[in-house]
Amino acid sequence: MVFSSLIFLCIFMPVMFAVYYLCPAKLRNLFLLFSSLLFYAWGEPVYILVMLFSIIFNYTFGIIISSLKDNSKLTKAKITLIISIIGNLSMLFFFKYTGFFMQIFIALPIGISFYTFQTMSYVIDVYIGNAKVQKNIINFAMYVSMFPQLIAGPIVRYRQIEKEIDNRKLSDENIAFGLQRFITGLGKKVIFANQVGILWDEVYNCVSSGTDISLLLAWLGAVAYTFQIYFDFSGYSDMAIGMGQMLGFNFIENFNYPYLSKSITEFWRKWHISLGTWFKEYVYIPLGGSKKGFLRQLINLFIVWALTGLWHGAAWNFVVWGIYFFILLLIEKCFLLKILQKIPKFFSHIYALFFIIIGWVIFACQDFEMLIHYLKTMAGAGVPLFNNYAIYKLYTNLILLLLMVTASTKFPRQIFLKLEKKHFLFSSIFSFIILILSISLLVSGTYNPFLYFRF
Repeated sequence: MVFSSLIFLCIFMPVMFAVYYLCPAKLRNLFLLFSSLLFYAWGEPVYILVMLFSIIFNYTFGIIISSLKDNSKLTKAKITLIISIIGNLSMLFFFKYTGFFMQIFIALPIGISFYTFQTMSYVIDVYIGNAKVQKNIINFAMYVSMFPQLIAGPIVRYRQIEKEIDNRKLSDENIAFGLQRFITGLGKKVIFANQVGILWDEVYNCVSSGTDISLLLAWLGAVAYTFQIYFDFSGYSDMAIGMGQMLGFNFIENFNYPYLSKSITEFWRKWHISLGTWFKEYVYIPLGGSKKGFLRQLINLFIVWALTGLWHGAAWNFVVWGIYFFILLLIEKCFLLKILQKIPKFFSHIYALFFIIIGWVIFACQDFEMLIHYLKTMAGAGVPLFNNYAIYKLYTNLILLLLMVTASTKFPRQIFLKLEKKHFLFSSIFSFIILILSISLLVSGTYNPFLYFRF
């Protein structure tokens, strides 16, 4: 079950929230746990056992580490922490990467990368003293399985919502803002990501089959995927953050207009913020960060980006994708960033978008031969600059592309806030239109992929 499905929008969500608001405050965590397990089991009932094991495993290790620290047995606490990390990574490795290295098929539990990182951060934070141990297993299980952020984030660390787990307040204002945020995310996913995804699939099929290909068509497809993955993932994050607010939680922001970036360094500060923060705090800094010399920093960055690539999936293109961005970030860190800060912003912005788009092509093409073929086509090798088919596809999708260009900037948000101040019903009317249009598209169409569904 995904947020952009009719069964979620028309049945699960309204029923779940109605009962949640009617529940006494003391029973809300239990009901949210039950609802989240039902949400997860809807698509993969078998793999709910994997999640339950992860919950019990990390809950137990959190208790043990806290007890050892309280008794000043720091060496044993450290050893216990290492065992817990090995256990978590072993489970993630088995389900996500066994097929990668042994070429066998193992189904991947939905959201395992997200909830594994969340549980690991909890145990680590308990060890270093950044979070208090949670002794109520219902509350801990609710935190791990909470359905809004379960299958695609943002990665919500325990300490970020620690106080809200035990004591959170619901207000009409927060519920209204949360619902509005959810509908905005739904619109991003259904109106933009789904529609431009069709264009990407059509172009990808043309390039793979060698039919009607041209330089313009290849770049049109790459731009389409660039928009699809942004509106798909940021839309899902908006829906998760919105529902979290409706439940009384404040999740961290996951995107901050990344396509306005003027460097790759800036882009990765604005894209999938929760993942970048996780790797920074739990991998990069513990390895020494930038405090042990340039060579050590170089090694640390390489490790982080190789792991970032692998985190996204068990395929070599993800490894290449991670190393690709490591190289770009290294070049910027060495000298390019200073140059980019001096040249006109327009040119630095074009530079960033150029390499971001190429990066997403690497991300999208899991077949290596297809990846090389697509990149050659983007370079114009053996293909015309354009043809009638490419012109037709550009012409029929031009309005959609221009709308997405605009929606990727701060301009719509600024206009929205101004109109909201002048007309108090504007936000309600706008949200209602987006909701109706999104549901209409879901009813009339069958194309509703979710790119981050199995990460």
